[in-house]
Amino acid sequence: MEIYTRSFQTPNGIVEGVQTKWEYFNILIVTGSKGFLACPAIDIQACQGYGKAAALVESSADNPIGTLERFADRKITSVNQQGRQLGIKEGMIASEAFSLIA
Repeated sequence: MEIYTRSFQTPNGIVEGVQTKWEYFNILIVTGSKGFLACPAIDIQACQGYGKAAALVESSADNPIGTLERFADRKITSVNQQGRQLGIKEGMIASEAFSLIA
């Protein structure tokens, strides 16, 4: 297992990305003070009860995110209620949502 991190500067502050990498599988998440964006391995609706904004970005076994650099260019596919209140929408590019969770 390997772990990579990367900071992304936004107009509203820095968000932090974390990639946990195993052979043939990754979990990626970008977090800010208001919430997070994640790969589909995370259940964002479970976060609903904790009052955290969360959204998923597009990824599949055939077209995995793969790296934190690619994460920024992926589209949002699902958003919980708190994420919608921040302005995150399906179809939005993840890097656009970074400033909303910062």
